[in-house]
Amino acid sequence: MLLWQKFALSTSLVLFSFSALAVKVTDEVDVGGAVRINYGWKDYDDNAKLEFELFRADVNYQSKDGLFASAQYRWYQDMDAIHHAYMGYQFDETQSVQVGVTQVPFGFLPYAAHSFWFSAAYYLGFEDDYDAGVHYKNEQNGWRYDVAYFANDEYANGSRYDRYSFDVATTGDSPYEESGQVNARIEREFTTGEVTHKLGGSLQFSQLDFVADAANVNGEDSDSIAAAAHWQADWQKWQLQVQYMHYDYDVDSNRVAIGAFQYQSDIAAEADVAIVNIAKSFDVDWGPITQLNCYNDYSQVMVSGDGLADSIQNVTGCAITAGKFYSYVDWIAGKNMYFINGSGVGIDNGDTGWHSRLNINVGLYF
Repeated sequence: MLLWQKFALSTSLVLFSFSALAVKVTDEVDVGGAVRINYGWKDYDDNAKLEFELFRADVNYQSKDGLFASAQYRWYQDMDAIHHAYMGYQFDETQSVQVGVTQVPFGFLPYAAHSFWFSAAYYLGFEDDYDAGVHYKNEQNGWRYDVAYFANDEYANGSRYDRYSFDVATTGDSPYEESGQVNARIEREFTTGEVTHKLGGSLQFSQLDFVADAANVNGEDSDSIAAAAHWQADWQKWQLQVQYMHYDYDVDSNRVAIGAFQYQSDIAAEADVAIVNIAKSFDVDWGPITQLNCYNDYSQVMVSGDGLADSIQNVTGCAITAGKFYSYVDWIAGKNMYFINGSGVGIDNGDTGWHSRLNINVGLYF
């Protein structure tokens, strides 16, 4: 199929979805979703494609007496998976609790990046991660407190790799799965002059079950610990984000398996991760385009040990708002990084060069 034919087909699919599926149910229930198409050009292979990327369905409920619920399911080209699904109760203006598959409160929330590709922390399982458990949140007087307990990952099955969130994966050489996790996060928002700051810290302690029937090695149950500090500064239309984190899986090897999007790969069992992002938004009047948010998101995973090497990811791009369309134009450059010709994160693949890709994602959100 020619390029223009692919584009026409994808555009028709987007327009059809908008006209047929956007539904307002009641004052308490909203049903919506998104359709996205994607173009990717890579300097490390000859496989540029314009293709259907995602269809998703969202259901949100909010009652007058404080009950709420939210769920999102996603269909990608090669898999389908849950994003989140939880119910909760708003005790008052400051306190709420959620139960179900809900976001893990760690580091920057909701994301540690501005781009479509997130930061390196996402591919380690520490950004936009969703697990099954209970999450309490308290916001008052410029402070936010999060405490959560997660019984397991969203599927309670480390052998299932067709998922949205990156979780510990069960393989023969790394036969573990997530089994119990405690998170605590605190954040303070304050203003100095014209600058608004968000300063916070996070702790995470996780248990790992050793899955004996999947093992090619001897082992036993283990655990992991992670900590992060983050700072965000907003001035006029500028935003600066800085985060530093450390994680450590207490396993016999210096690597652990992780899985998502139908794939399994290895990450360094212990690493430091630095994130530095800068962005500026612009109000524009370019026909249907009303806003641009341009950014440079940088993240580096720092490791040491045999068979390990630092991973770097830098994303320069803009997010474009046009009515119900929200699009990303990103130039992703990386070194030894998971999806940029790398075999994992923090794993030495023998290639010391930089690689890059141009990615354009166009989405209709309704």
